[in-house]
Amino acid sequence: MVSVALEHERKYEFAGPLPELAGAGPVATEHRSPVRRLSARYYDTEDGRLAAAGITLRRRTGGQDAGWHLKLPVHHALGDTVREEIQAPLDPEAPNEAPPAELTALVRSRVRRAALVPVVDLDTERAPTHLVGVGGAPLAEAVLDRVTARRAGRTAEWTELEVELAEDADPTVLDAVEERVTAAGARRSKAPSKLARALAETGGAPTPPAPPRRPADSAAAHVLAYARRQVEAIVTLDPAVRRQLPDAVHRMRVASRRLRSLLRSARAVLDRGATAHLEAELRHLAGELGLDRDREVLTERLTALLDELPDELRVGPVAQRLAAWDHERRTDTSALLTRLLDSPRHLDLLDALDRLLADPPLRPKADRPADQVLAKAMHRDRDRLADRLRTAFDSPPGPERDAALHSARKAAKRARYAAEAATPAVGKPARRQVKRCKALQQALGDHQDSVVARGALRELADIAQREGEPSFSYGVLHEREVALAADRERRAAELPVG
Repeated sequence: MVSVALEHERKYEFAGPLPELAGAGPVATEHRSPVRRLSARYYDTEDGRLAAAGITLRRRTGGQDAGWHLKLPVHHALGDTVREEIQAPLDPEAPNEAPPAELTALVRSRVRRAALVPVVDLDTERAPTHLVGVGGAPLAEAVLDRVTARRAGRTAEWTELEVELAEDADPTVLDAVEERVTAAGARRSKAPSKLARALAETGGAPTPPAPPRRPADSAAAHVLAYARRQVEAIVTLDPAVRRQLPDAVHRMRVASRRLRSLLRSARAVLDRGATAHLEAELRHLAGELGLDRDREVLTERLTALLDELPDELRVGPVAQRLAAWDHERRTDTSALLTRLLDSPRHLDLLDALDRLLADPPLRPKADRPADQVLAKAMHRDRDRLADRLRTAFDSPPGPERDAALHSARKAAKRARYAAEAATPAVGKPARRQVKRCKALQQALGDHQDSVVARGALRELADIAQREGEPSFSYGVLHEREVALAADRERRAAELPVG
């Protein structure tokens, strides 16, 4: 059984003794517990991929939370470390067990095909102090740790203080405690974790190769910075996608689309001949990620339409038919996503993206000023969008225009992403293009959703008729979608481009 918790803490360099903390802000009383002895073995790849990403994976014995612990960075709020801690139980009959599969899967995007091996052993003598508010509500735990680290025959020792916020407690508790402990000589630790300090004091962590340096104002520097953000999003979101956390699949899909769009738009900077295979793989990734989400969005749309339909226009078992239709199309999304993210094809893509950033296939214009090169690319995609819109509105109403507007929607995304990549260098004109393309993309997206919804309604009507059910309500909903699509067409025609 895996458990998940959010860890919000501050870490200090402090040799003790711990001062009286009762009376620090909302802290009413403190309870000091006996010293605990903890042992932990940390795992990483030989080249330190987890440590480089701020991730720790350990096997701990002793204390109240013995088990496997995976800590994933979430964010840093006001200098605090906030991490998600995922725990799995130990196998008492296997003292030398390997890290459990349910945790190693969550670091697959970092580890890939490399082995996880023991890198550091830590022994800790922990003196805990529980901080309690008025009425007995837990506020925080302050622990004074005397740590011994062992790594490849080298040893390091130090003492530190950690103050971890209790669940649902007010973060200002940390400020009040900090004021008290800094007055006693504590100083914020420079090391984000015990592992980081252990590595630093026993010979240093492996240093990943630095990305190539380009002139800060060059087109290459801006394009690669934008690409790096999208690659990092794809890699970082992997654990959340596997666990199907809200919006994670959508965000990974958007990152893959942004990166693919960049490779197409920045052809003056990156050689498309060398990146064509990446475009194809990113398109495949976005498509696979969107399979279940597209179905879900369609069902939500049809359900909302049905909910708005007056009772007198709801004829027959329409809601039940829609639910059955949706159920037949459902898939085991969790299993599909796991197979996708564990597949050799996906791991090959992640490796190829690393190579792209480490050794980009730059063209001669890559070192030219970014504002010139990226503005030209941005305007080229804007003009391409305008051409596709003209083609769409010159087409006769019906399937031909629907297909052309869908093509224009894709061009709007590309023009928007090109402007996003150009924004740091181009400034206001790029921000304006982002805003306008986003509005146009929304209108055309609503139009395309209506096209898909109308197809689904016709399919539902056919099923209803075969089952001897009335199809009247599906026709009503179809006509509402026709009216909505016409409205979105008018809106798109009125919106400025770029």
